[in-house]
Amino acid sequence: MALINTNRLPKLDCLMLPLVIGLACYMAFIPHQNYLYPVHIDEWVHIAYANATLQAGSITFPDPFLAPETTSLTPNLEVGFHLFCGVFQQISGIDWMIIFRYFPSIIFAITVLSVYIMARRYGFGIEAAFFTCLIPTTVGILGPAFLVPVSLGLLFTPLLLFLALNFKSIWAYLLIFLITCFLLSLHAPSAICPVIILAPYILLNARDNFKHSLGVTTSLILPFLIIFPWIADLLLPTAQSLLTPQPLPDYIQFPRVIQTLGYIPILFCLLGTLLLAVKGGKRNYSLILGMLALTLVQAIFFTFHYGVPIIYERGLLYMMLMITIVAGAGLAAVKHLSLPERLGNRLRIPRPARNVGIILYAVIIVVTLAIGIPARQDTPYYHMIDNHDYQSFVWIRDNIGEDYGQAILDPWKATAFTAITGQKVYARIHAYPTTRDEEAYAFLMEGSTSSAFLRENDISVVYTRVYDNWRNQNIEYAADNPDLIEIADNIYLLRGTTTGE
Repeated sequence: MALINTNRLPKLDCLMLPLVIGLACYMAFIPHQNYLYPVHIDEWVHIAYANATLQAGSITFPDPFLAPETTSLTPNLEVGFHLFCGVFQQISGIDWMIIFRYFPSIIFAITVLSVYIMARRYGFGIEAAFFTCLIPTTVGILGPAFLVPVSLGLLFTPLLLFLALNFKSIWAYLLIFLITCFLLSLHAPSAICPVIILAPYILLNARDNFKHSLGVTTSLILPFLIIFPWIADLLLPTAQSLLTPQPLPDYIQFPRVIQTLGYIPILFCLLGTLLLAVKGGKRNYSLILGMLALTLVQAIFFTFHYGVPIIYERGLLYMMLMITIVAGAGLAAVKHLSLPERLGNRLRIPRPARNVGIILYAVIIVVTLAIGIPARQDTPYYHMIDNHDYQSFVWIRDNIGEDYGQAILDPWKATAFTAITGQKVYARIHAYPTTRDEEAYAFLMEGSTSSAFLRENDISVVYTRVYDNWRNQNIEYAADNPDLIEIADNIYLLRGTTTGE
C-alpha cells in the first residue's frame, strides 16, 4: 500500500487507538485477573535468575535452586532479560509480584503501539494493532501475558521493520544494530526471527539499492559475530543441527496454534496478502514474504522436523505477529467499501448508508471480539502456589537466616519458593518429575520421619503443605518426627540448625 501522510493522526485513529491499547492491556491481564502471582514456571525462574545475576555480579552464577552449587547456563543466554528486570526492580523498589502481574500488560500495550506506528505508514495501523491484540498466550508457546524474554522481544520486531523499510541513514543502521545486540542478550530466537522476516526485503533491494541492503544486513548480522562471542560459538553447531531431524514438541502443534489465533485473523491475512500483492512495491512484497518465510520455517519443522526446536517453539509468536499485521491490511480494505453510485441512486439509499464498508468494518470487529475475548478467557493456566504458600514463603524469607541447609517441600512449589526466599531446595519440578522429586513427595507424605535423610542431604527446613493433583487441593501433612520443630504453620526446622536449636 502507498505511504500516507504521517504528520497528523486521522480522527478515527485518535478515537480507536486508546481503545485498542486498552484492549491489549486487558488481553495480557486475563491470566492475572484472579491471581496475584506469576503464572508460568518460567516467570518464577526469571525472578530467581535475576536476583542471582545481581548477587553474583556476573553472567554466570551458582544455580539458585539446587545444591551442591553448580553454575547455570554458561554463559547465561538470557542475561539481558535478567539484568533488565533485576536492575529495574532494584532501582524502582517495586515488588516482584507487582512487576510480574502488571508489566506484561504494559509491554504488550507498547508492542501494539509499535505495530500501529509501523503499519500506519501503509494505511492500516489501527487494523494491524487491533489484530495484534489477539495474539494468544498459552502454557506451551508462552505469549504477551507472561513476563518472559520472548514477550519483551516481540516488541522490537515492528520497530526493526519500521526502521529497515523506511529509513536509509547511518542512524537507522545504528539503531538496528543496537536493537539486535539487545535482543541477542535478551533472547536469541527474538533476534533470529526478525532476521528471517527481513531477509526477503534485503534480497528484493539487493539489485536496485545494494547499499541499503548491505547496511541492513550488516546491522543485523554483525552482533551475532563480534558482540557476544558465545553466540558466534553456537552458530556452527546450530547450522549443523539443521541437517539432522529434531524431535517435535508434542505439546506445541502448528495447526492447533493457528486455530488458537482464530479463523478471522487468518481469513483477513489471506485477504491482506492478496491486496498487498496487487498493490505491489518492495515494502508490500516484503511484508508478505517476511510472513511467508517465517511461516515456512515453522511448517518445515512441523512437517519434516528439520530446524531448531527453540525457533519453532518461540517463533510461532513472531509468525502470528506477522499474520496479524498483514491481516490489518485486509480489514482496512473493508472500511473503504461503498455501494456504486448508480446502484445507490437507483435504490434511493441515503448517502451515509451507502458506506457499507464502515458497517461491515464495525460488525467484523464486534464479531472478532465476541469470539476472541471468551476464547482467551477460557484458556487454561496452572498456578504453582496459592496465597497461603506465598505468605509462608515470605515468612521464611523474613524470619529464617541464610545459615542453614536447603529446604524440602512439594517439588512443584519449589521454584516459587526459591524465587521468593532465595534459598536452595532439595528437589524441584521444571519440565517433568525426576527420581529426586519422587523421593521428596514420599518423604513429605510419609510424615517426614527420617532425620537421617535430612542430615545426609543437608536439609534444615521442611514445608509440609503439598498439592494433590488427584483431589485438586492442598493437603497439610504433619511431621511425625521429634527432631523437627514446628515454628509456623507447616514450617519445620531440624534440631541442631542455627535457628532450630
